[in-house]
Amino acid sequence: MFVIRDVFRTKAGKGKEISTMFKKGMTFMPNEGVKSRRVLSDVVGAYWTIVMETEVEKLQAYFDLMNTRPSNPEAEKAMQGYAELVESGYREIFKVE
Repeated sequence: MFVIRDVFRTKAGKGKEISTMFKKGMTFMPNEGVKSRRVLSDVVGAYWTIVMETEVEKLQAYFDLMNTRPSNPEAEKAMQGYAELVESGYREIFKVE
């Protein structure tokens, strides 16, 4: 099993906005091969950090999801403008032992 964390450092004060956007956008993402998915926000540490965490049995399932993003107009609308709210980001991939 693998846990993938897409970590986003948002612009000042935009954490709540992007968190809401991600939660809405997740409803349009395929669930094939996904065990769980959730959005996390910082409590301490770097301010305005939002994490989209995905758990999959097989790592290829995650990459398949990334390569087949939904073309649903509602999904596009939910995520519209998110890039303007983000300063930086990175991905962490962990194997669950």
